[in-house]
Amino acid sequence: MQTILGANGQIAQELAKELKRNYTSDLRLVSRNPKKVNDTDQLFPANLLDKTQAEDAIQGSEIVYFAVGLPMDTDMWEQQFPVMMRNVIDACKKYQAKLVFFDNTYMYPQNNQPLTEQTQFAPVGRKGRVRAEIANMLLKEMQAKTITAVICRAPEFYGTGHTQSITNSLIFENIKQGKKLKVFLNDNTLRSLIWTPDASKAMALIGNTPDAYGQTWHLPTDDHRLTYKQFIALTSEIYGKPLSYSVIPKWALTIAKFFSPQAKEVQELLPRYAKDNLFISDKFKQRFPQFKVTTYRQGIEQILKEQ
Repeated sequence: MQTILGANGQIAQELAKELKRNYTSDLRLVSRNPKKVNDTDQLFPANLLDKTQAEDAIQGSEIVYFAVGLPMDTDMWEQQFPVMMRNVIDACKKYQAKLVFFDNTYMYPQNNQPLTEQTQFAPVGRKGRVRAEIANMLLKEMQAKTITAVICRAPEFYGTGHTQSITNSLIFENIKQGKKLKVFLNDNTLRSLIWTPDASKAMALIGNTPDAYGQTWHLPTDDHRLTYKQFIALTSEIYGKPLSYSVIPKWALTIAKFFSPQAKEVQELLPRYAKDNLFISDKFKQRFPQFKVTTYRQGIEQILKEQ
């Protein structure tokens, strides 16, 4: 049996589809209020903050995918992510389950250096420090060989469905609502974005590849990186209409944090929008050359079809 923790998020839902399609029908979906993705899914309500519930959710699993997401709330991240990670690691060790951890890039330096699996953590802000803490918690266990685990790391998403990201919110949601598009800080810096279903497909592939464990993997992105200016121009071409946008300067975002909780929470992520964001996934592409990465054109065309 393969088990998905945090089963209601978009990444987890795409993961459940991919696992059923290509690997197994024996799937357990875990969250506080899980919902079926496939007809054959087993639903298991659990609160991973509770050690016993975490153990019960993982017992009997061969592979466990940690795809838990939390709202963009720093206090909640600090209080809950380390507890959940500890409980999940301990439960996987107890029942000898393999662990696949879906991670983000918040712990990385926010500058224009190319980011690889060897990049040293240098978190900016509290959320970045939380992500570094839980990644290091797992890395320590992996290095000690107390657990069979793998880390799958992804940059910012864009995608269909309920994909939650800054790009989806400021571009595609605004298109849907007929509003002017927005870009943080700079429209001329290169962006590394991952198509949501690609992230889930790649994670399923890694999780079901025995020799991939014991490592960190950057999940695959389109190497033809675009600036937001180019990304919006391509979106305008695909949508068949001009799409206007505004660049929100740093001073405006600084003022906004005093009036908007969302603006306050995004402050520590802003440096990545001021400079090129170069997420390198060559290791994955060399190991899995058959994997077809969704191009930006293909992804945007799919978003248009579903709107």
